[in-house]
Amino acid sequence: MKISVANGNVVAGRTVLDAATIAIVDGRISAIEPGVSGELDIDLDGGWLVPGFIDVQVNGGGGVLFNDDISVDAIAAIGAAHGRFGTTAFLPTLISDSSERIAAALDAADAAIAAGVPGVVGVHIEGPFINAAKRGIHEADRIVPIDAAMVELLCRPRAGRVVLTVAPEMVAPAFLRTLVRHGVLVCAGHTNATYDEVRTAVDAGVTGFTHLFNAMSPLTHRAPGAVGAALDLPGTWCGLIVDNAHLHPATVRIAIRAKGVDRIMLVTDAMPSVGTDQAAFVLQGKRIQVRDGVCTYEDGTLAGSDLDMAAAFRNTVSITGLAPAEVVRMSSESAAAFLGLSATHGTLAPGKRADWVVLDADLAPCVTWIGGVPMFAPAELGVKATA
Repeated sequence: MKISVANGNVVAGRTVLDAATIAIVDGRISAIEPGVSGELDIDLDGGWLVPGFIDVQVNGGGGVLFNDDISVDAIAAIGAAHGRFGTTAFLPTLISDSSERIAAALDAADAAIAAGVPGVVGVHIEGPFINAAKRGIHEADRIVPIDAAMVELLCRPRAGRVVLTVAPEMVAPAFLRTLVRHGVLVCAGHTNATYDEVRTAVDAGVTGFTHLFNAMSPLTHRAPGAVGAALDLPGTWCGLIVDNAHLHPATVRIAIRAKGVDRIMLVTDAMPSVGTDQAAFVLQGKRIQVRDGVCTYEDGTLAGSDLDMAAAFRNTVSITGLAPAEVVRMSSESAAAFLGLSATHGTLAPGKRADWVVLDADLAPCVTWIGGVPMFAPAELGVKATA
């Protein structure tokens, strides 16, 4: 199958083409050539064709909250909701919960991958091994110490990636080393750690920071905290929620300049309201209000976000002034590298999955392709593929 694209911008690795022909075999790109070969399939009309977005932190979408419905159907519904906004790979995320529900979440992600649910590449367990002082919306009575039994559960072989967010000051380095040795991708988050405590955890294998700045010890002039460690220590990736609520625009720019586009991952921390017109939802017994794209509890605590990846992409372009081709590195490429999926995901190149999103000239999503198939395409666009 060959797809001819023209009249816009095709981000193929570090190259931006104004027209391209993309050959697809078994859901993967076999070749990308400049120019149009044969009949035009996608008229970008000044828009963009970019690698599909990769979101490592998705609590819900389409009216479904993963904590409430730990099932293959729920993961599929969440993926479909975010697929409309260009997300082609995601990790359903379980916030602090019981060991039984953590086990269920791990199994559900495996089952979803086995069932071929589009886009799911693993699961993110966010808590409950966090610091109560930085718990945010997480329920205090669900926060517990990690133990050997939980480490053993998390270390079992899985079909996809397992990301675990912990407060590093609450988890012994020996446990961290064991988790990392068995392939778990450990992130620091909901933490009040000192710079030195984070550095010790990074030495033990921690490679990520969950929603940088939010729910973590700040950077001050004599105590760099978790934020300072995240920005200073090389070899780590930082998630940013760019929704104009979690972070000031200047903070976004500072983080990107300090860390670089290859080490920043745009994430949504999305709640079930994404893809719906919900004005409220319930999170572990708390009524969360959704107003002007922001999710808050009655005391003002932020509770995830109403953000989709296409909006995060647009916001980042607007805030930073970076070209869309540069922001792609934060919306797709860096997350693929963090997850160890760069061989198959994150860029449009021969050998990679044919996962992409078509954005219009205003960077709004039009069509999302997963594995070479237009899965979320309005019928009126007339998108087709030629053999």
